Amino acid sequence: MEENSMRYKHVGNAGIDISALAVGTWAIGGQQWGDVNEKDSIDAIRAMIDGGVNLVDTAPIYGNGHSEEVVGKALENGYREKVFLATKFSISNDENGSVINNGSYENAIWECEQSLKRLNTDHIDIYIMHWPDPATPVEVTMRALVDLKKSGKIRFIGVSNFDRNLIEEAQKVVRIDFLQPPYSMVEESQKELLAWCETQGIGTMTYGSLGAGILTGAIRELPDWEENDFRYTFYDYFKNPKFSKIMELLKVMDKIAQVRNKPLAQIAINWSTQKSYVSTAICGVRDPQQAYENCATFDWELTGEEMELIDSEIERLQMN
Repeated sequence: MEENSMRYKHVGNAGIDISALAVGTWAIGGQQWGDVNEKDSIDAIRAMIDGGVNLVDTAPIYGNGHSEEVVGKALENGYREKVFLATKFSISNDENGSVINNGSYENAIWECEQSLKRLNTDHIDIYIMHWPDPATPVEVTMRALVDLKKSGKIRFIGVSNFDRNLIEEAQKVVRIDFLQPPYSMVEESQKELLAWCETQGIGTMTYGSLGAGILTGAIRELPDWEENDFRYTFYDYFKNPKFSKIMELLKVMDKIAQVRNKPLAQIAINWSTQKSYVSTAICGVRDPQQAYENCATFDWELTGEEMELIDSEIERLQMN
């Protein structure tokens, strides 16, 4: 892998340059994602950083704090200084495993303290409200973020799963630096919002960049997972009618992969990150091999013709 092949994008509001690829750590929380090995996870995060990635994204709900603890360990021995660290707040699991949403002032402050401890750091670079809380006015939550920023515990403010109206509402209280929405070839519902963010100087950290793995081409037949697997409950890619449409899209990707002699995951990451309105694509990694493969994406680019070929097939299949 070339030392300097990573691409970086400037985020206007935050005034920082971030890598076009970010480390995603949902799966390493270990909850309903199959087998996850902590040592491999730590090595994978470090391999991504060694490959030029300077943004690591986590959240307390990923494995009830376990993902943050693993990230904290991975960032020891000088790695913390090399990255912008992003984590979230507002949603968590209760003792029955149900999701609770709390955007109150007090909870935002409390959750930040807990995350700082688990991550073993004195500040969080990007603090993100994970989901809107219908029970709390957004300006109340934003006031907590203003105070956390004043105290030096957070540097930049982000929101996830917000629409434009809610972002504008939040911006009456504080500048929003980042939005984290879903986006990939199989999930373009937020495309308009991403384009708007680009005009506002708001950085975009897209999640689900590989469509929960389906865009790697590893799954070619309808899977038979546990019913509570997150890939079933959170995404609609692994059941028909969408599954069959995605298989059609993979055929177009296969042709490009054959000509270029590149893996499908690299095609998917390049397609996303070559869109000007995507600042960084969040990708999960389980082991160093996946990390090297993801970072090697930036040794090459899709041509304009290849981008158009994929775009027209997405349009034809009408998945979104």
